[in-house]
Amino acid sequence: MKRGSWGEDHELLLAQSEDGVIRTRDLKDLGVSSSTITRQCEAGGSWRWLLPKIVSLYRAPPSRRQQLVAAKLYGGERAVVTGYEACRGLGLMNAPATRTIHLLIPNDQQLREQELLLIERTRRLPKVVVTEGIPIAVATRAVLDAARRVKARDPVRALLAEAVQRGFTTVELLLEELAQGGQRGSAIPRQVLKELSEGARSVAEIDAHRVWKRSGLPAPLWNRPLVNSAGEHIATPDGWFDEVGLAWEIDSVGFHADPTGYARTVRRNSRYAAAGILVLQTLPAQLRAAPDQVIAELRAAYRAAAATPRPSVLVV
Repeated sequence: MKRGSWGEDHELLLAQSEDGVIRTRDLKDLGVSSSTITRQCEAGGSWRWLLPKIVSLYRAPPSRRQQLVAAKLYGGERAVVTGYEACRGLGLMNAPATRTIHLLIPNDQQLREQELLLIERTRRLPKVVVTEGIPIAVATRAVLDAARRVKARDPVRALLAEAVQRGFTTVELLLEELAQGGQRGSAIPRQVLKELSEGARSVAEIDAHRVWKRSGLPAPLWNRPLVNSAGEHIATPDGWFDEVGLAWEIDSVGFHADPTGYARTVRRNSRYAAAGILVLQTLPAQLRAAPDQVIAELRAAYRAAAATPRPSVLVV
């Protein structure tokens, strides 16, 4: 492009940008003067500033995608998006939308924080996954970077439990990352990981752990498959009181909202009945809204199971 010809080749400028986002130095390399950039980004112009030295070639408010591109260009080649934004990019559902983008940069790099960006300097840049051109931290680092900045336990439980349950990471990897990352903001994630390491796979099961601990009953086995005397699979109850043969299932309404989910539950309960297993079904909402009632039901079910011969089933 010839210098000064940008106005005639606006499409070429767009082609050299990423989703309409471009650095001022790249504009200058394409022949756009500093005065033209300034004028176009002022009121009445066709462009807008997104970050220092980062321009959108559109006047309209930027999309989230354009904000992410701007953050990447502003941060430089080694910058990595982490926290909730990275979690959403990975597909985690329990990552709420946030206004700011959490950006990791090398410890020896100096950048001023911006309204759009939470900038964190680190000596431990994580491995990355590139999603739609944006480098984001792998799940183990992303979820903990998010969790360290949350003051409430429930959202941390939801995020970490989902990441483990869906196979994005493991409790062991999370504990290792937590140990390497220092103590700041680690208390709540550490408590949640302790709950997860005891066998719970979901937020509801973590709540079930807390309720059981108040019940005074013997410790159940969590998420262990059961087979009958012929070795045929029966089910994998959330909690299994082996001494008396009581299964405890935390069944959400959402799981049964479709015909397939309902049919699975009916078949499971039929297998329990055929094996002579007493089952207590509890809704997740009850664990928080009425824990005393759940404790009473759990104790009553345990007594009822203890009053009958233990079914001939094995834990595998």
